[in-house]
Amino acid sequence: MTSISDCDYSICDCGNVRQLTYLLIYRNLKSLTLPTTQLKMTQKTFWVNPYQTFHKTIVASVDGNDITLQSTIFFAFSGGQESDHGTIGGKQVISARKEGLEIVYTLAENHGLTVGKTVDIEIDWTRRYRLMRLHFAAELILELFYKSLDGVDKVGAHIAETKARIDFSWPESIAPMLPEFTLRANQIIEADLEIKCAFDDVVTERRYWEIDGFSRVLCGGTHVKRTGEVGQIRLKRNNIGRGKERVEIFLAS
Repeated sequence: MTSISDCDYSICDCGNVRQLTYLLIYRNLKSLTLPTTQLKMTQKTFWVNPYQTFHKTIVASVDGNDITLQSTIFFAFSGGQESDHGTIGGKQVISARKEGLEIVYTLAENHGLTVGKTVDIEIDWTRRYRLMRLHFAAELILELFYKSLDGVDKVGAHIAETKARIDFSWPESIAPMLPEFTLRANQIIEADLEIKCAFDDVVTERRYWEIDGFSRVLCGGTHVKRTGEVGQIRLKRNNIGRGKERVEIFLAS
């Protein structure tokens, strides 16, 4: 919303009747507030506090079954990490997707939500926490591959509630390397290091995570605060085709 008093009026020709008319109109309308198009994208509260499971916000736009919100804790599929599960205004979220920097939520028919309505968001915490743990575990394994294999190239990734996977372009089996990578990853996890997450570029909403011993890693997912929260992990190799290797990451509990 934009107040008329915020507008810049330049009135010239002093003494002119038109000037007086404009001035009277301006004074009468000064206190009014006029609707404008939304200027800000949804505030991603899930980056501020990824442990938050309940959030009160306001519906910013409605287009049929699709809505946007002023702020949200409900993560939408991005960077291979699956969307949260939960409700908005008591209505089950069917899907959540990114459109540029915006997040669009699809609800069921006749959801009844309107622009300006205050709603509660609730997410499935068990699912979110497993996604957070598996996401960081996958990122950690990826960085260990980068450190150890010169020229290895990631060609895909997916983080689900039960497991994560990373696909590589690599000419030979990665199976002999997995015991060493598992050991090194679990040592880092047991060290319970702080995981620092912040913006690399605020305008484009590009974010990163960082721990001692590693360079900054660009990532817009939700992460735990310390490596110890991940818990022990195990790795499994899966050959998905000639010249391609897949490592699957599982939580021990």
